[in-house]
Amino acid sequence: MFRTVKTAALTALSAAVLGAGLVGCDGEDLENWDPLAASPKAEAATFTGDEKLDVDGKSVNVSCSGELADGKPVVVLLHGAGDGVDKLAALQKSVSAEYRVCSYDRLGSGASAKPDGPQSFDSTGKVLTGVLDQVAGDRPVVLAGHSLGGLIAARYAPDHTDRVKGLVLMDATPAMMTTDVSRIIPESATGPAAELRAQNIAVAQGQNPEQLVMKDGPVKSAGSIPVEVIKHGQPYLAAVPQYGQGLEDAWTAGQKKWLELSSASKLTVAEKSGHYVYVDQPDVAVKAIGGVAEKAAAA
Repeated sequence: MFRTVKTAALTALSAAVLGAGLVGCDGEDLENWDPLAASPKAEAATFTGDEKLDVDGKSVNVSCSGELADGKPVVVLLHGAGDGVDKLAALQKSVSAEYRVCSYDRLGSGASAKPDGPQSFDSTGKVLTGVLDQVAGDRPVVLAGHSLGGLIAARYAPDHTDRVKGLVLMDATPAMMTTDVSRIIPESATGPAAELRAQNIAVAQGQNPEQLVMKDGPVKSAGSIPVEVIKHGQPYLAAVPQYGQGLEDAWTAGQKKWLELSSASKLTVAEKSGHYVYVDQPDVAVKAIGGVAEKAAAA
């Protein structure tokens, strides 16, 4: 029993933490030039299934389904640490009944190339931008991330509100995860708690397949885009001896902190779910993504 709980906790905490248009114009061009005319939109990829896309010279495995539709955003799913597009397949299929949906293996994950060295939120964000350029073009995007994928989406969105028009965070890794774990589980701890603390710190320092260094930081504002934060309802972290309730309380506080991303944020508790909300209660995840996408389309 405890071994199962400890594995779940390690997965959640450690893995979770884991004017140019005028140039060259002749007289006729200038005479017919309309400064209010919309510039041509970048085309979004229309493939279905998995394809390897080139992003800054790196092979990135991307899976897409559903149809592009005018007025609707493209939904992009971000997996947790240690997972990949295969884990998100069922969720992607459900959401794609109404929306164009894509997911991708980050560098170091799944079928994508390995990173050249340590990654930061900035560098992994650049890969995300490269993927969005190809799968969404100039269309609006809704990001839906689980665990570490939620943390990456939440760090990315505030600086890219020109294209990210909605967020769904599925039990996303809190913004101050490493600080919280180090505070709650002291350096003097022994046994499973000490293992949990050490692994969490190591993963945050980049000892993970993505080589992603996950620095704690404040929650930045993404304005008024629709945001839905989904928290697990089954308190599995509380089963960690001595420090479990503190970890649960910190995780809950971290989910509430994500509400500061937007003035249009909402917290939902998936009462029957552990860390993998979209697996345990897929209906909750699908409803949240659809709701945020609908609001994004109406904005």
